[in-house]
Amino acid sequence: MGGPFKDKICVITGAGSGIGRALAQNLAGQGATLALSDINLSGLEETRLLLGDEGSNRIRIDQLDVADAAAIEAYAAAIKEAFGNADMVMNVAGLTRIGSFEETSLEAFEKVIDVNLWGVVRMSKAFLDQLIDTGGSLVNISSVFGMIGFKGQSHYCASKFAVRGFSETLAQELEDKGVSVVSVHPGGINTAIARNALVDALPEDISERAEFETQFEEAAKTSPERAAEIILNGAAKRKRRVLIGGDASFISIVQRLFPSGYGKIIQNFLGRGD
Repeated sequence: MGGPFKDKICVITGAGSGIGRALAQNLAGQGATLALSDINLSGLEETRLLLGDEGSNRIRIDQLDVADAAAIEAYAAAIKEAFGNADMVMNVAGLTRIGSFEETSLEAFEKVIDVNLWGVVRMSKAFLDQLIDTGGSLVNISSVFGMIGFKGQSHYCASKFAVRGFSETLAQELEDKGVSVVSVHPGGINTAIARNALVDALPEDISERAEFETQFEEAAKTSPERAAEIILNGAAKRKRRVLIGGDASFISIVQRLFPSGYGKIIQNFLGRGD
């Protein structure tokens, strides 16, 4: 047991499933001390069982809603009291919805922003002094949709573009303080995000939700475990941007080559062309 994060205090939101769970498993294998949170307590408890060390005092789980500012402040203080100052904070928790801006209520739009952006900002602020003290790392999950706009995802894209801008700016501000900030851009990851997505309206070319989920799963080529490896490798090297998957690399290139015309190219690449 060992690795670059052995004995490091690592905080992970969204640890009840998907990438967050895979990160927890990888870090546990390296001998890290883990503070795991999720709004889904049953998923979080399942993660704890999968780690196979139920009685460990190096693993703590907490139900946490990243949309609750007061709860996050209390959580940061509790982690410091329990373990000491955090060495790494990984903001993984997020949600998505399906539906055009026209078909989405403002309340629904605000909810996506509150979790995906403000959750990251709140956690970053609450743990900032700890990370400055340890010269640690802040890892924020953006998306390929933090690099491109995509039909039916105005709320999600807005939140993930904002996470990217926030992270890239914070990386510059904190460089002299010894804190690294990583902006992570996953492509299609084989998680339950499509099944858990709230649907305001399906795309015009899809008639049933099951068809949408099937299309997403077919396009999601990267496993959560592989995504976790790539993220942690990038964090260990203190990279500022991490792309996950061949689709993410392709999208990044197309966006840079065709900054105004990438939309149809990427829609066709994803099998969603008109």
